[in-house]
Amino acid sequence: MKIAILNDTHCGIRNSSDMFIANADKFYTDTFFPYLVENNITHIIHLGDYYDNRKYINFRALNCNRKHFLKPLRDFGITMDIIRGNHDTFYKNTGELNSLKELLGHYMNEINIISDPTVMEYDGFSIGLVPWIDAENEEKTMKFLETAKCDWLGGHFEINGYEMMKGIKFEGGLERSVFKRFEKVLSGHFHTKSMQDNIEYLGSQMEFFWNDAHDNKYFHVLDTETRSLTPVRNPHTLFHRIRYDDTNNDYGDYPFDDLDGKFVKIVVINKSDLYGFDRFVDKVQSCKILELKIAENFEEFVGKNVKDGEISVEDTSELLYTYVDAVDTDLDKDRIKKEMSSLMIEAQSLEIA
Repeated sequence: MKIAILNDTHCGIRNSSDMFIANADKFYTDTFFPYLVENNITHIIHLGDYYDNRKYINFRALNCNRKHFLKPLRDFGITMDIIRGNHDTFYKNTGELNSLKELLGHYMNEINIISDPTVMEYDGFSIGLVPWIDAENEEKTMKFLETAKCDWLGGHFEINGYEMMKGIKFEGGLERSVFKRFEKVLSGHFHTKSMQDNIEYLGSQMEFFWNDAHDNKYFHVLDTETRSLTPVRNPHTLFHRIRYDDTNNDYGDYPFDDLDGKFVKIVVINKSDLYGFDRFVDKVQSCKILELKIAENFEEFVGKNVKDGEISVEDTSELLYTYVDAVDTDLDKDRIKKEMSSLMIEAQSLEIA
């Protein structure tokens, strides 16, 4: 049996922006469902964060999700087991009120909402599925993790030492030793794909923020017979970063057609030819891009405790982390980065200006 695995699809993300709704449509319509039909895959496991906003949902986002995901699910005879993630849950200390129960009720023949830690059997292969852990279910969940008899485990976990985003590791949460008794652990929650020991964070299937740029996105296919997991890349990208340095590169043959339908950021490293740079920007703007940002140098923000030459121009997160690394301080730099990461993630969920 082959099973498709999704996670962190975040319906309604970025304030239900049309651009992100269209990107989700493209993934489901052009990539995901054609692959399932072609390979005769009729079951999905979703590891949480189906919806994005824990408090409310935009009706247009709901309508589009019904057309692009739920209707094909029914039309192609596909079923889905789903656990709730933190974004699916209204309260932070209990999962009793959650968007999955309230919004997926018309598709109960196709969708099985798993509210408690449960061992599921798939053609003789057992997988323990664990919803988001909160104060209400923590004791029950920890007992399940100690006693459950299953081959693999799937959940929406916060595990210490794994990357929240490229280059930034999460500190806190569960220790990986909790999961050592399982052959393989699959998790949603963190949007970048990573693996250590027997634990694999699958990463989101779509790009949502600038920290997703040039970070390949996949859905996965589990083969219960071979006990293998195959990543299937989503070829559709939204964010494109250009590191402009005309002292080392010739931009005359730049593939401008690749920029259509994307957010574009030009990070200026060197521009010795101002006229050439302006022509390059004009060509970028002539493409059918969604937005253009140009990041020049930030010398005016470099403090007296930062050594010259240690700051390079990147996107916001990279700039801030590089600044922290360069500052001469006895403070815990990893803790500072963690707090900054949490603030950036919270800020990114706000409405696009």
